Amino acid sequence: MKIRVLEVVASLRRAGAERVAVSLACGLDRGCFETEVVSLFDAFPEGFEPALDAASIRAHHLGKRPGLDVRMFPRLARIMQSFRPAIVHTHSYVLRYALPARLSSGGGPVVHTVHNLASREAGRVGTWIHRIAMRAGVDSVAVSEQVARSFVELYGRPPAIVIPNGIDLSRFQPGGQSWKLANGFADGDRLIVSVARLDPQKNPLGLIDAFARALATEPQWRLLLVGDGSLRQEAEARAESLGLGARVHFLGVRPDIDALLPECDLFALASNWEGMPIAVVEAMAAGLPVAATAVGGVPELVGHGATGLLVPPGDTPALADALALLARDPVLRRELGRAARERAQCFGLDRMIGAYAQLFERLAGGPG
Repeated sequence: MKIRVLEVVASLRRAGAERVAVSLACGLDRGCFETEVVSLFDAFPEGFEPALDAASIRAHHLGKRPGLDVRMFPRLARIMQSFRPAIVHTHSYVLRYALPARLSSGGGPVVHTVHNLASREAGRVGTWIHRIAMRAGVDSVAVSEQVARSFVELYGRPPAIVIPNGIDLSRFQPGGQSWKLANGFADGDRLIVSVARLDPQKNPLGLIDAFARALATEPQWRLLLVGDGSLRQEAEARAESLGLGARVHFLGVRPDIDALLPECDLFALASNWEGMPIAVVEAMAAGLPVAATAVGGVPELVGHGATGLLVPPGDTPALADALALLARDPVLRRELGRAARERAQCFGLDRMIGAYAQLFERLAGGPG
């Protein structure tokens, strides 16, 4: 008998936690596992629904409203009663909804993956609920060693296991010009790319300021911001005010990251905090050197001076210096990019899926 796993996420937008859930739903061995996915919110444009459809994985959308929505409890419980999962796997703040639904529908193992620093994951009320959940026997997974340390600091106990995020490495091959030319860039344009939500955590305003400070007088360099969020209008206004409106490109959420990244010259991330950003792993797999803030699990991915350059969070001048150094030294970019691609091989999708499969099998009492 197959082990049934129910992946529960807030949404199916293109973001890190959601990518992990979808990768597991699609990638777990069909001979041993049967999976379904629950999204509390309705479908997002450019979300992961097509990937689930292509893999014949059923996705449930529960129509969540902003804020606490008590309708989620019975809706989740009904799905659990119907699907009868051996494992319920939650991500980020959805544990507050999934655990009561699990208990009311007969109980059983719950695995919760912590994708961010524990103190940043769920807010004050959510943290209180998560603390109760840990005492109730929920098995927690941390996506990086730093996330695991933050978990101990907040909850006074370690997570069950650390499983780093993984990606399909075969999707990212260095080189090429087709995406660049097809999207209106000249062959001589040099591209700095950041794949991140435009929100306070990711600090896009700081990245724009650093870009302006480093390369305002070098018109061949352009900054591509891939993602969307609450700070988009403010970020667009900041670029305009700095005279960079034509050189900072807001590309929105895109499904073609695997084509875009290999044609860029370096990757930048200005986050104020992180868990274990998949976007950094993807950039490294594409052979890009990384300029990033040393937050969360980023230093576990990027070796300073080996695969990229790390700077303190919130230090715009330091980030500008890192961008300028990489931009003006193509030999250094190539050396760091080659090392980054080699380092990325440690974060393959098969390794991540295998680790979760072993955990699920142990909690479910072994493969059917």
